[in-house]
Amino acid sequence: MSGKVALITGGTSGIGRATAVAFARKGVKVVVTGRREKEGEETVALVRKAGGEGIFLRGDVSREADVKGWVDQAVAKYGRLNFAFNNAGVELLGSVTEMAEADIRRLLDVNVLGVLLSLKHEIPAILKSGGGAVVNTSSIAGLVAMGGVSVYAATKHAVVGITKATALEYAKQGVRVNAVAPAAIETEMLDRFAGSDAAKQSFAAAHPIGRIGTPAEIADPVVWLCSDEAAFITGQTLAIDGGWTAQ
Repeated sequence: MSGKVALITGGTSGIGRATAVAFARKGVKVVVTGRREKEGEETVALVRKAGGEGIFLRGDVSREADVKGWVDQAVAKYGRLNFAFNNAGVELLGSVTEMAEADIRRLLDVNVLGVLLSLKHEIPAILKSGGGAVVNTSSIAGLVAMGGVSVYAATKHAVVGITKATALEYAKQGVRVNAVAPAAIETEMLDRFAGSDAAKQSFAAAHPIGRIGTPAEIADPVVWLCSDEAAFITGQTLAIDGGWTAQ
C-alpha cells in the first residue's frame, strides 16, 4: 500500500483519526477532511508522528462543492487517489415522531447524502488512478433494529444499501466498495450518545465480549478492506461489534 493515497471524511477524531494513523503506518499518504480545523490538524500531526504524510482540508461532507474540492486537491497534491474512507457522520437521538424536521434533514444530509456525494467524486478519481477501494461507515444500527433512534437507523441502513449497489456497479471496473458496522466505540460520539458513565457501562454490558471497542479496532479492518488481502471482497458490511449482532 506504500505510496498510495487515501481520503478520509470525518477524520478529525475517533475512528477517522485512528484510520488516518493506521493508513500512515502502511505508507499511505492521507488526506484528512472535516469541519473542525484544529482537530484536523491534530490528526495530521499524528499521521506525521507515525511516519506518514498528510494534509487537512476543511469543509462539510453534505456540500458537493466541498467534497469535489477535497478530491480535486488530493489528486493535485499527490497525483492519485486509491482509497477512500467515508466516515463522516452525525448522531441525533429520538424516534421519528419526536424529531424536528431540521434534525431529520441534518441526519440525512450528512449520513446519506454525504456518502453519496463522496462516492460520486471519489470513484472517478480512483478509476483514473487504476482502481482501488472504498469503505463506508455504517453502524450496528444499520444491521439490526434499535428503538429510539429510528431516523439514525434509517440513515445507517441506507449506507448498507448504497454500499451493495455501488459495489455491483463498479466491481468489474476495479473499484471495491465495502462498509464497516461498528457497535459502541470509545469516541466523542459515544460520549454524546450515552450521556453518562452509567449509560456507557450499560452499553459495555450489552456486548457479548463485555466491553466497548476502541477506534483502532475499527481502523485496522478498514485498512485491511482496502488492501490486496481483501481483493475478493466487495459489497459487504463487516460488523465489528463485539458480538452484538450475533445475539
